[in-house]
Amino acid sequence: MINKLVQEIKKKNAPIVIGLDPMLSYLPKHLLDEAFREYGEGLKGVAEAIFTYNKGIIDATYDLVPAVKPQIAMYEQFGIEGLMAFKRTVDYAHEKGLVVIGDIKRGDIGSTSTAYASAHLGKIMIGDKAYAGFDEDFATVNPYLGSDGVEPFIKVCKEEKKGIFVLVKTSNPSSGEFQDRPIADADNRPLYEIVGKQVAAWGETCMGDPYSYVGAVVGATYPEMGRILRDLMPKSYILVPGYGAQGGKGSDLKPFFNADGLGAIVNSSRGIIAAYKQEKYASYGEEGYADAARAAVTDMRDDIAASVGLS
Repeated sequence: MINKLVQEIKKKNAPIVIGLDPMLSYLPKHLLDEAFREYGEGLKGVAEAIFTYNKGIIDATYDLVPAVKPQIAMYEQFGIEGLMAFKRTVDYAHEKGLVVIGDIKRGDIGSTSTAYASAHLGKIMIGDKAYAGFDEDFATVNPYLGSDGVEPFIKVCKEEKKGIFVLVKTSNPSSGEFQDRPIADADNRPLYEIVGKQVAAWGETCMGDPYSYVGAVVGATYPEMGRILRDLMPKSYILVPGYGAQGGKGSDLKPFFNADGLGAIVNSSRGIIAAYKQEKYASYGEEGYADAARAAVTDMRDDIAASVGLS
């Protein structure tokens, strides 16, 4: 799947992933009203509105971007109905030819980690048939429980030719409380460097062409750390959150890319899916939320191209 992701990035000249992270406050009133009339003002109604909202954004942008990244917590908060909207979103994105990164941030051990890997990337045997659960193409993984929390995902990646993005240096302000701590037995290097080096080692065991199935998450809000990690993980794709609403700018992104203009894919969530709420795109109005999202993607693509030097 890493080969497909790279191919689609090159084809569309857009190293962009749209974070499909729907909050109730982002949903246009007309979508909620319609869903509530048909399904009631409750969890099912909200879930239907979420799927309709996602579908509109996908329809407006699938020809511009290679991938989407639904954040599962934004769906879990609405219970089973929300998870059904998550699955419908994954399936619809696949119908449109998009790569799907499941932002699930799972990190556990033993059989629990194996179950998570099967649920999101692999298959489960029932009788003599294999069934896919959520069936994303990539998943985000928290490595801080150690190798036995990550290796079940790597095993499934090898079997299914899918991929993971391992949390290395996250974009949130408090990430340094642990991730930047020096490790005494590792030449005082910060923890994020140790994790990055391990990501590169894991990646060597399951290579695509020429990038690994094992990528990394490194926040756009830390470009100098991104430069260090890019050197440590030359064959790992970097998923870069933090662009836009979290403060990351196009000018911060160059360190995350390799000299060939590849090696990174930049996420924007509310900056795209709630673009219609921004002054810049306010003329589209609530009913034009999908068109506003398309305009925001175009602007983001131009910003990255100018900053990174893409053609």
